[in-house]
Amino acid sequence: MGRGAPVVTAAGGGGAAVGAAARALRAVPVPLALVAMIGLAGAVLGRVYAGPLLTWLVLGAAAGSVLVSVAARRLPSWLVAPVSVLAMVGWTAWSLRLTATRAELPGGLAEVTADAAVNGIPRLLTAMIPVEPTPDTVLVPLVAAWLAGLAGAEVAMRAGRVLLGYLPPVLLYAAALYVVGPNADPAIGPTLALVAVAVLGLAVPARGAAGADAAAGLAPAVRAAVRARLAAASAAGLTVVLGLVALLGPLVAGQVDGRPVDPRRYVEPPQVETLDENPLIRISGWALNPGQQLLDVRTQRPGPPDSAPAPDPGPGAAGRPVPIRLAVLSDYDGVTWRVGATYRNAGRILPVTAPAPESTVETVRQEITVAGLSGRLLPAVATPRQVTGARVAYDPTTGTLIRPEGLTPGLRYSVTSALETPDANLLATADVPAGEGVARVLRVADGAPDPLRRLAAQLAESNGAPYARAAAVEQFLAEHYRLVADAPSGHAYPNLNFFLFGPRNAGGQRGTSEQFAAAFAVLGRLTGLPTRVVVGFRAAGDGPVRAGDAYAWPEVLFEGLGWVPFDPLPRPDEKPRPVEEDFRPAPEDPPPSEVPEPTVEPTATPEPVAAPGGPADAGPSTALLVGGGTGGMLLLVVAALLTLLLMRRSLTRGRLERGDPGQRIAGAWREVTDALRLAGHPVGGDLSASEVAARARAALPVGADVEELAGLLNQTAFAPGTASAEQAARAVATAGDYVAALRAARPWWRRLLWSVRPGPLRWPR
Repeated sequence: MGRGAPVVTAAGGGGAAVGAAARALRAVPVPLALVAMIGLAGAVLGRVYAGPLLTWLVLGAAAGSVLVSVAARRLPSWLVAPVSVLAMVGWTAWSLRLTATRAELPGGLAEVTADAAVNGIPRLLTAMIPVEPTPDTVLVPLVAAWLAGLAGAEVAMRAGRVLLGYLPPVLLYAAALYVVGPNADPAIGPTLALVAVAVLGLAVPARGAAGADAAAGLAPAVRAAVRARLAAASAAGLTVVLGLVALLGPLVAGQVDGRPVDPRRYVEPPQVETLDENPLIRISGWALNPGQQLLDVRTQRPGPPDSAPAPDPGPGAAGRPVPIRLAVLSDYDGVTWRVGATYRNAGRILPVTAPAPESTVETVRQEITVAGLSGRLLPAVATPRQVTGARVAYDPTTGTLIRPEGLTPGLRYSVTSALETPDANLLATADVPAGEGVARVLRVADGAPDPLRRLAAQLAESNGAPYARAAAVEQFLAEHYRLVADAPSGHAYPNLNFFLFGPRNAGGQRGTSEQFAAAFAVLGRLTGLPTRVVVGFRAAGDGPVRAGDAYAWPEVLFEGLGWVPFDPLPRPDEKPRPVEEDFRPAPEDPPPSEVPEPTVEPTATPEPVAAPGGPADAGPSTALLVGGGTGGMLLLVVAALLTLLLMRRSLTRGRLERGDPGQRIAGAWREVTDALRLAGHPVGGDLSASEVAARARAALPVGADVEELAGLLNQTAFAPGTASAEQAARAVATAGDYVAALRAARPWWRRLLWSVRPGPLRWPR
C-alpha cells in the first residue's frame, strides 16, 4: 500500500493537469474569436490603405486588448480598464512613431500625436485612396480596435455573455465597411469569415469570471442540470445567430451589387483661396518685380533609360530646362481660368497614373526650399510621384499639389516626379480625343467675340491635322504680338479681344505670358483642340527661382502622346508684324449662288418730239438708245462671264498641271473642297482630310474614291517629297471624276453657273 501511494498521487496529479489543460482549451475559443473579428475589421479597412501595415497594427491592437483582459481576469473589474488603457497608450505611441518614421514626417512624437488627435477623423475621410499609413490616418482605427477588444473581452469572458460581447467587434466591422464605402470591392469573403468565427466562438459553453467550471462543487444531479442549462443557452444563442443569418442574409445579399454610400461626400476637402484657384492673375505682378526670390531649387536628373532613346523634345521646348509646374488650369468660363481641382489629403506616395504610350518617362528629383512664394500651391515638376518633408493634398486629374497649412519661408521638401516627353516624330499624324472624357478641356464658354471665332476659322482653314492647327495658332501669336512686362492682368473675352485686335498705339497687341497662353487656349478650343493653361517657373538649374522666371504656357492633349506644351511667346530678336497683314476681321460676303443676276427692266419713255431745228438737228432716237444700252449691258455680262470662265480654267490647270507631285495632289484636293462648297456642302477648316472625305462620300455616295485622295494628301503633308508622278496623276483623275459627277447631280441652272461662279477665285487657299 505504501508503495502504491505515490502511484495514486501521480495519477491524481496527472488528472488535475489534464483537467487544467482542458479548461484552458475551453477558454481559448472566445478570445481567439474576438481577436479574429477585430482583425477582420482591420483587414476590411486596410483595403483602402497602401500596404498591409494598418491591418497588422489593428491586429496587434486586438490581440493586446484581449490578452490584457485575459491576464487581468482575476483583478477587480474596475481595475482592468485603466490597465488596458495604459497598454493602449503604449501600443498607440509605438505605432504612431513607426508610421511617422516611415512617412518621413517632420516633428517630434508629441507634435505628431497632437496633430493626429486633432485632425485624425477629417483627414481619414478626405485622404486620397490608397491612404498612406500616417499618424493621423491610423490613430482612430487603432483606438477603436483596442476599445472594441476591451469591451468585448470583458462582456464575453468576465460576464459570460458571449453573444453580447460580439457586439463591439461587429460594430467596428460595420464602421470599417462604411468608411471604405464604394472605394473597394464588396467584402464578401471577410464577412463570411466573420460569421464563421462568431459561430465557432458560440459553440463553446460559456465560462465563469475566473474561467472555472460553473458546475464544479455541486451535487452530481445538480451539476448535470446546470451543464444542461448552459448547453441549452449556448444552443439558443447559436440558434439566434443562425436565425438572424437566415433572415438578414437575403437582404444583405441583395445589397452586394448596390453602390454603398461614400462618407467622404459629407466631408469638405481642403479648400484654396482665389489666388490659388487662379494663379494666372499673379503673372503680371511677378513680372513687375522680377528680382524677388520665390524658391531655391536643387535638381537631380539622371536622364532617360539607356535602353530607350530619348525622343525629340516637344514644340518650342528644345534646349530649354524642365519647367516647374505650379498649377494646371482646365476650366474657363469666358471670364477667368480656374484649376477646378478636388484636393484629397495624400501621403508620401502619390497615386500612379499610366503614362502616355508614345512617350518616354524620366525620373526627376528636386529639393525645393520656399523663399518668398505665398499661398498653398506647392511647385513641382510634372508629374509628382513622391513628396517628403511636407504634408500635401493632391488632385490627380490636374496633377496640382497644395499644402493645406500654406507655404512658409524656409519650408523644405523633396519631390520625385515622372517627367513624360512625347515623341515629336508622331505629332504630325496624332489625333486629339473627343467625347465626355475631355469635354472639360474642349468647352468654349458662351460669348466668344466674333473676331476670335473668325481668326480661329482662318487659322484652321488650311490646317486639317490637329497638330498643324496648334502650330498655326502658336506661330500666329509669336509673329504678331509683343511680350511686355507692364501689361495689365486680364484674360476674359474682352481682354483677349483687345489683346488680339486692339490698336497698337492704345496698348493692344501686347501682353504678358498670361494673355499669350490664354489666347492660345481659347483659339485652340475654337478649332476643336483640347487645351489647358499651366502656370509655373523656368528653372535654369540649381539655384534661386525668381519672380521673373514665372510664366504661363498652353498645352494640347493628343491621343497616345498625352499633354504636349506649346510656346506662343515671340522670339526676342524678331519684330512683330501687324495683325492686319494676315487677318482682316471683315464681314463675309454672301455666297455667290445667292447673288441675283443683273436684269434690265423697260421704262416708259415719252413720245419723240421734233426739235425746232428740223430733222438735221435731231439726236439718236429713244429706241436706238434703249437698244444700244441693252446690247452694251449684255456684252459686258458676256465678257464678265467669259473672263470668269477663263480665270476658273486657268486656276484649275494651275492646280492640276503645275508644280511637283505633292503640289498637284494638294491642288486636286482644293478642287474637291471647292466643288463641295459650290454644291452647298462646305467643309470647315477644323476637319481632317479623312473627315472631309467622309462628307464628300455622303454628298455623292456613288462616284470617285475620295478616300484615296485624302490618303495621298496626308502623305504629302506629313512626308513631303514622297509622292510620285503616278500618284499625282491618279489624284488629278480622281478629283476630275468627282467634280464632274458632283456637278452633274446639280439642277440644270446650277450646272450652267458652275464654271463661272467667282467663289473659288477668292476663297482662301
